[in-house]
Amino acid sequence: MTRSRDTRKVQDVWKSQPTLEGAGVRLRRAFGFREVPRLDPFLLLDAFGSSNPADYELGFPWHPHRGIETITYMLDGTVEHQDSLGNKGVLSAGDIQWMTAGSGIIHQEMPKAATSGRMAGFQLWANLPARDKMMDPRYQEIRRAEIPVVTPADGVVVKVVCGSVDGVRGPVGDIVTDPEYLDVSLAPGRSFVHPVPPGHTVFAYVFEGAAWFDDRRDALLGESSLLVWGPGDSVHVETEGSPARFLLVSGRPLGEAVAWHGPIVMNTNDELRQAVDELDRGTFVKHPRP
Repeated sequence: MTRSRDTRKVQDVWKSQPTLEGAGVRLRRAFGFREVPRLDPFLLLDAFGSSNPADYELGFPWHPHRGIETITYMLDGTVEHQDSLGNKGVLSAGDIQWMTAGSGIIHQEMPKAATSGRMAGFQLWANLPARDKMMDPRYQEIRRAEIPVVTPADGVVVKVVCGSVDGVRGPVGDIVTDPEYLDVSLAPGRSFVHPVPPGHTVFAYVFEGAAWFDDRRDALLGESSLLVWGPGDSVHVETEGSPARFLLVSGRPLGEAVAWHGPIVMNTNDELRQAVDELDRGTFVKHPRP
């Protein structure tokens, strides 16, 4: 006998807010420092998108990271990146980079427009547990063609970056917080029911159209909405007269103290002070370029 699922209800909803980041990039912040620890293990989600080069062309010049993972997902345009380990490359539309900063990395990200003139995408920050804060930095850089596309029902299209849908697993793996990262599109009048681990934090960010985000149809949410579901083991999303597209993200909470200063996230203020001191001394990067 199949056990009926405990569908999650929407617990919190808010709109992303305009902000400036990097050297002057205009974006929308869905959540960040003020929301800690409501979305544990996730720390920050920025949505960027503009057809005006002045909104993004100054980019994100050289800056450090330690203690976290940064996940960059491109929708339009490109991002040229390079770092202190000698890595360099270009993320194009549909590509994703899952960077584990670990013990420390210094890098830059410089966005460029598509031929249409538009540049758009997301950056998500995920925390690392104390035991992995100082792990070796690493990249998982996935091209658009490597991301499986699943159609679990007519009018439902899911790009599976991390996690699984209908037995199809995404290419990003071996992440300590056991996350799921899906790009979900629903045509009008369609529904999507997806199982999620009962103890995990689960949120969605709507960036096109509007949809209901629970089976009681209590929450019709549109573009720039961030919603966090309460407890349960599945989520239910349904559209009416318009389509919708949203990120669906989940992960296992860490339940640890967060000490956060700019692009560095540790567990204690002493660890933060040590990181800043190492930046000043030039010893921040533990695994320099060979």
